[in-house]
Amino acid sequence: MNSSRLTHRSALLALVLLLAGVFFRVIRVDLSPGTLPNFSPLMAAALCAAVFIPGWLGLVVPVVALLVSDALLNLHYGAPFISAQLLWTLPCYLIAVGFGWMLRDRRAGLWPILGGTLVASVIFYLVTNTGSWLGLTAYPQSFAGWLQAMTTGLPGYPPTWTFFRNSLIGDLLFAGFFVAVEHSLKASAGRASVVA
Repeated sequence: MNSSRLTHRSALLALVLLLAGVFFRVIRVDLSPGTLPNFSPLMAAALCAAVFIPGWLGLVVPVVALLVSDALLNLHYGAPFISAQLLWTLPCYLIAVGFGWMLRDRRAGLWPILGGTLVASVIFYLVTNTGSWLGLTAYPQSFAGWLQAMTTGLPGYPPTWTFFRNSLIGDLLFAGFFVAVEHSLKASAGRASVVA
């Protein structure tokens, strides 16, 4: 595959990942706010971008998607443009990018990518809920309070395990989708090179 086709394919995949991340994280809130909270492709996009998109673009796309969607959601909810929650979420996405970077050299298939996505999702759940436990005074600062943050959450809100379930379903489904898109683009490029 020549470099111009590779650049075109990489740019197309980067655009798909970025748009999917922003769309499902931001626009879904307006279309169906109560349906599947935390259902988003961003974790899968972070990992898959690092696997499939060559060079620095594979590192930049997921971070841009997170920052843009965070800023838009904060504006939507009337929150500050950049929130303290970013201190918990951004490192988790960077861990996913790191997993993807490690898988890149191994020409990873579906199962290693799904496995990396699963691990990244669990890390995200543990880190962000621990961050909520530490940052919100409504949680008792004890082991029982931490367990509450991991399971039932705060009164008046859905249990936090449901957010984990939804994010895990979204992460795994979108990782599979991104792998399918990558294989489709690769097959299309292969057919084009045979015809040329």
